[in-house]
Amino acid sequence: MTLPNYTCACGLSHEVVASRWRCDCGGLLELPEHELVWKPGGEGSMWRYAADIAGGALDWAALSLGEGRTPLVEERPGLFLKLEYVAPTGSFKDRGAVVLVALARLAGADRLVADSSGNAGTAVAAYAARAGIEAEIFVPAGTSEKKLTQVRGHGAQVTVVPGTREDTAAAAIERVEEGGAFYASHVYNPFFHEGTKTYAYELVEQLGRAPGTVVLPAGNGTLVLGAHRGFAELRAAGVIDRMPRVVAVQAERCAPLAGRTDFLPTVAEGIAIADPARREGILRAVDEVVTVTEAEIGAARAELARRGLWVEPTGAVAYAAAARARHYEGPVAAPLCGSGLKH
Repeated sequence: MTLPNYTCACGLSHEVVASRWRCDCGGLLELPEHELVWKPGGEGSMWRYAADIAGGALDWAALSLGEGRTPLVEERPGLFLKLEYVAPTGSFKDRGAVVLVALARLAGADRLVADSSGNAGTAVAAYAARAGIEAEIFVPAGTSEKKLTQVRGHGAQVTVVPGTREDTAAAAIERVEEGGAFYASHVYNPFFHEGTKTYAYELVEQLGRAPGTVVLPAGNGTLVLGAHRGFAELRAAGVIDRMPRVVAVQAERCAPLAGRTDFLPTVAEGIAIADPARREGILRAVDEVVTVTEAEIGAARAELARRGLWVEPTGAVAYAAAARARHYEGPVAAPLCGSGLKH
């Protein structure tokens, strides 16, 4: 199995090395289309699809915590909730983080840097600890103290950055540019989507078909982009006969994908991204962008809790949108992305 090279819209291709996180032209790195193998194995994790993740080239066994294979619950007829918050570190970000850390190890990195509003940072810290790689996680001021405790508990250094989520990313990039660190960015490194695309693989296996509609939270779009990639691979291979409708959900108070240009604080801190780096790619991947209010997020979280499902506010965003929609073609699937124990 061969690790694919990075590509860029400018036409350049780059070998995967520890120092590479963007193209020489300054553009975003991408990965070429993957021809699906689709021979799911017997692993009780997302690694049952190992041959279709990063070209099958990663040594993952010693790093895995059993991420993926999350339960799918039919909450009401035709509406399925995928419980991503039961992941090892409490969010869907485990899917991509384990791939990035495995990639960093393959590239020979002994130090990595990540920036996050919380969940990606905790995931990267956990897998870096398993790999024996030093990690520094940059987070914005105001990040949940429980998430910071988790990051520190895994042995990573936490650097708190005053200002916006974008300020946090800029500080992390500055550290990376000083030299010597692998940038384990769920935003800039497209191998993260090689992990999150397994969300789509699992939905198809669990439902026995493609969902009619998938409703996904969108901040930096890592789950949207990964899921779209996964469904596209399944469609190209003939495993499914059509693409599902992809609906991206943003908090009304911070909704750049919906055209909002003024941004206010929101309880959905995990998707409070005012200027997503992959905005154009996200918009190409989705069929619709909708927003939910703070009141709808709070009501959805409370309703889920009464049903035994304990999520952080961001984790309730997709359900808030899916539960109110009656016109979506079914089956409809939505993730519950982050554990309420982190909030």
